[in-house]
Amino acid sequence: MNIIEVLQYVFLGIVQGFTEPIPVSSSGHLMIIKELFNFDMLNDMNFEIVVNFGSFIAIFFLYRKEIFKIITDFFNFIKTKEERYKENYKYAWLIVLATIPAGIFGLLFKDKIEALSGNIKLIGIALLITCLALFLIKDEKGKKEKKDITVLDSIIVGFFQVIALFPGISRSGATIVGATSRNMKRETAVNYSFMLYLPISVATMILGVKDLAGASNLSTLALPYTLGMIASMIVTYFSAKWFINVMKKGKLGYFSLYCLIAGILVILFLEQK
Repeated sequence: MNIIEVLQYVFLGIVQGFTEPIPVSSSGHLMIIKELFNFDMLNDMNFEIVVNFGSFIAIFFLYRKEIFKIITDFFNFIKTKEERYKENYKYAWLIVLATIPAGIFGLLFKDKIEALSGNIKLIGIALLITCLALFLIKDEKGKKEKKDITVLDSIIVGFFQVIALFPGISRSGATIVGATSRNMKRETAVNYSFMLYLPISVATMILGVKDLAGASNLSTLALPYTLGMIASMIVTYFSAKWFINVMKKGKLGYFSLYCLIAGILVILFLEQK
């Protein structure tokens, strides 16, 4: 493997890292790049698992203090039933509840979803759908904080996450739209969205780790995989921090405009190979 091929893996790690936290669909953008540049490694599902692991590490690190507090409060409430632990105990269950629909649908329709992921025109249509959804909620401020999230809110956000299984629909975009439609504050919505990313990401990695471990070319690809993962991890961290600030300022309209332009360009100019 030459240096150019290694740099391609790094480039794709950067693309994954930048687009994963923001509402533009990381998988959709990787597919667009595949069509534009014919990168062979984008046919490698193991590489997708590796760069997603990089994004997972970044989001986990960004929210490490809150994650630790949620976990400790969850078990402390089970043990003591003290009121001060109840909010995070409830929040932990609401994260689990919102994850279940996507987990079930993902397992049941895994093959059909993967078959659709190769259709570049559908990616363009999905970007236009994302554009419309973001436009509709771009000015919403919401009132609900973390403590106000209900079981019904979580179920609805969970089904929005199911919609994001469709190739080209952003997971963060779908969950933020769902959360905002349930009157959550912008900061509450984005934090809940990132929390929901973690269990979904873990499930995806667990399902794919067997194939990764059994890959015959793993030793050859160890270096580019590692560099791609590191690139994804670093860029995801800074992209997520930036997006949180964008959400607080209510600037979702920029992403809506981007998805509109990108969707139109994909539909008009990219042909299925």
